Amino acid sequence: MRNAKEEFLEAVEGRKIKCAIVKHYKGNIYLKKRHNGTAYKTFLDNLDFEYDAGYGGQELYGTIWFKDGTWAERGEYDGSEWWQHQEIPDIPVELEHGNFIFRTS
Repeated sequence: MRNAKEEFLEAVEGRKIKCAIVKHYKGNIYLKKRHNGTAYKTFLDNLDFEYDAGYGGQELYGTIWFKDGTWAERGEYDGSEWWQHQEIPDIPVELEHGNFIFRTS
């Protein structure tokens, strides 16, 4: 068993949160943009539950948006779950300027 609140706090450690949504079969838990301390506490209180993060079906879904433009989303493999931090990839140089080009190999 895993505590959803503890897992969330580990995922956001050292980052500034813009907003978040966590989806669970019991319902969706929202942390809205421009939230205050009270809203954040309420969000965390609602996340304070145990769920089965082991093998089987995925139980939690969601996205955390950070103020630095990165985000975290729920990862899952064979029923094992986690928060996966994502960064916007660099744009390849061939996409910088010019017209549409279609190439085949």
